Amino acid sequence: MPPIEERKFRVGLVQMSCSNVPERNLSKAEAAIREAAARSAQVICLQELFRSQYFCREENPASFELAEPVPGPTTRRLAAVAGELGVVIVASLFEKRAAGVYHNTAAVLGANGEFHGIYRKMHIPDDPLYYEKFYFTPGDLGFLNFDTKHGRIGVQVCWDQWYPEGARATSMLGASVLFYPTAIGWHPHEKAQHGEAQRDAWRTIQRAHAIANGVYVAAVNRVGYEGTADSGLEFWGSSFVADPFGRVIAEADVATEEILIAEIDPARCEQVRRNWPFFRDRRIDAYGPLLQRWRD
Repeated sequence: MPPIEERKFRVGLVQMSCSNVPERNLSKAEAAIREAAARSAQVICLQELFRSQYFCREENPASFELAEPVPGPTTRRLAAVAGELGVVIVASLFEKRAAGVYHNTAAVLGANGEFHGIYRKMHIPDDPLYYEKFYFTPGDLGFLNFDTKHGRIGVQVCWDQWYPEGARATSMLGASVLFYPTAIGWHPHEKAQHGEAQRDAWRTIQRAHAIANGVYVAAVNRVGYEGTADSGLEFWGSSFVADPFGRVIAEADVATEEILIAEIDPARCEQVRRNWPFFRDRRIDAYGPLLQRWRD
């Protein structure tokens, strides 16, 4: 058997709608994990904050009650499922770290039921209907990789997906695939004019990460409308997996609950990087200005 860094493995992305009942969403996600595993998925990623509706649409102190410790009850339950099925699970959670300190956190649970660790969302947005700075402290763990039974993976969360620096830093640790649990959708008054361009930009920036770094990218989004008619979000689904050449090899639609399955071939990363040696040609001696906020 080839070493783990050379083995092919299959990923599963769970695109689903969410109710306002956390236990119902958790049970729904567990059922989807079991279906994905039955369809040969070995590393399964859930969408951002899958236990609830996207509560960041408003600044509501009561929503802090949705937070939980990580590790905690949800990770214990999912770790048991991971160990039972022999799969790796990436689960995006609202982490209560301490009194008044909360994070948007992705936990990685191993195929033997072990807790591999967490990634805390680094970039925190603050836009209409995306009031995340009210809830989340920026991540302080940096950009990480996780060695799992089935392969080496990188994880970031939603708004992180717009930043090439995060994708580059995570890829430089050796991951074959970058996972992006996501909650993104259309504002009700913007969809007609800007909707398709927004969704296309979202796909394009992540495909660019795949190309620039010679890695697979797997983005998993939610579907459904959440909120009031005048102040809500229509999540646009469109979960997808892109290969290291940026080609989309699996994609869900904008409105349907789906489970995507795609194969990750680490050898494909090596092949693409030999032909497009971006890492070889990087001018690391000249990138110091990137550490500045702006060049005045």
